[in-house]
Amino acid sequence: MARVTNAPARKDRHQKVMDRASGFRGRQSKIYRVAAHKVKRAGVYSYKGRKIKKRDYRAMWNVRISAAARLLGLSYSKLIAGLKKASVELDRKILADIALHDAAAFAKIAALARG
Repeated sequence: MARVTNAPARKDRHQKVMDRASGFRGRQSKIYRVAAHKVKRAGVYSYKGRKIKKRDYRAMWNVRISAAARLLGLSYSKLIAGLKKASVELDRKILADIALHDAAAFAKIAALARG
């Protein structure tokens, strides 16, 4: 019976890792053992980064809403609480966009929150 090796599968696995490491510098893109470690770490960072991006966007929206509300004499918390009481269901992303691009519409929304 012929000797069986795992060479084709191993080569494919290694190639997949080396392809992912193609933009890395130095040994990180040349040596499999180093590249495998760096690709794994890069995956962890990209996963964390996707979560952090959501957090950063929400913080930015809050700052924009707060700045626009202050111009109209309201605090951020009072605006959000007023909108909840008035059962206005606009999320922060949309509110921030309105505050940035359409000040008149935001003023009307703020008036709803006041009343």
